[in-house]
Amino acid sequence: MDEVGHTRYQELAWTILRIVVGLAFMTHGLPKLFGWLGGFGGAGEAAELMSRFGVAGVLETFGGLLIVLGLLTRPVAFVLSGQMAVTYFWMHVGRGELWWWENGGEKAMLFSFVFLCFAAWGAGPFSVDAKLAARRE
Repeated sequence: MDEVGHTRYQELAWTILRIVVGLAFMTHGLPKLFGWLGGFGGAGEAAELMSRFGVAGVLETFGGLLIVLGLLTRPVAFVLSGQMAVTYFWMHVGRGELWWWENGGEKAMLFSFVFLCFAAWGAGPFSVDAKLAARRE
């Protein structure tokens, strides 16, 4: 156990969560940005880059990749948390229902809060951020 009470298993679980969440997030961006995984709207095409969906695709693809790597985790996670909060209120609450069980916004809500945790707690010891911090010491 380290000085703040983390065990190696907690650190490993945090790392696995970070990688899985980052990869899952990328699967929302790759269709928008490149038309992969069925494409944007299932049509096998990409969204226009300068549209709101194109910008979301860039954030989801490259933000997700940075989360997987654990690079610039705190600022990237903060931006992605905000993106998902905006998505929740714009795309889901905008349908007229506030609650996720009524508006289908549970993924956006969960991503927003998980990214908020990464913004607060960082990437953990198994990350590029940790390696860069160790070099500075």
